[in-house]
Amino acid sequence: MIRNNKGTLIISSLLILLPILIGILLWNQLPESIATHWGLDGEADGWSSRTFAVVMLPLIMFMVHWLCVLVTVADPKRKNIEGKPFGMVLWICPLISLMAGTTIYATALGAELNINLFLPIIMGIMFVVIGNYLPKCKPNYTVGIKVPWTLNDEENWNHTHRFAGKVWVVGGLVVIATAFLEQPFIFLVFLLIMAVIPMLYSYLYYRKHQ
Repeated sequence: MIRNNKGTLIISSLLILLPILIGILLWNQLPESIATHWGLDGEADGWSSRTFAVVMLPLIMFMVHWLCVLVTVADPKRKNIEGKPFGMVLWICPLISLMAGTTIYATALGAELNINLFLPIIMGIMFVVIGNYLPKCKPNYTVGIKVPWTLNDEENWNHTHRFAGKVWVVGGLVVIATAFLEQPFIFLVFLLIMAVIPMLYSYLYYRKHQ
């Protein structure tokens, strides 16, 4: 799996580390203490040193990326993750790293970035994209709705992921639309709904067909 995706792995890894290069180029313009965490009110509530924000955060994401890759490769049903599902694994961490780097550097340089608007829009887009991938996922232990009822029944897995795909696409569009309300509570509620409803559907399907 790694051999067949060597080029993509190299590119995705370099993209994760790209914020380090950008941070070094901006080094003298960045303050010694940089905001790296924001609360539900959209205000910064956590700060890190310039070195940690520029170097360590991308490196941590780089390690998470490779951990996800290795866990996926070790999956007993890894053949079912070939193609688009594995591509999803490869591109999630680079996107998060670039998004985090953009947010951190922009705010550090004085840009007025509305986190309560920016984050839900990006997350909503991600849910729409992932929702389109879910129906294509075959049974495995790494990617998808991994509950006992899906893992033990391929029909349950297929029905649940087709349903979850629709829920995540619609939910992602709703999250994007409600982002302009700038109400973090609504955002969190929809995240919870998108996580719980597919699992509940899987359980009800199991009860109906057992």
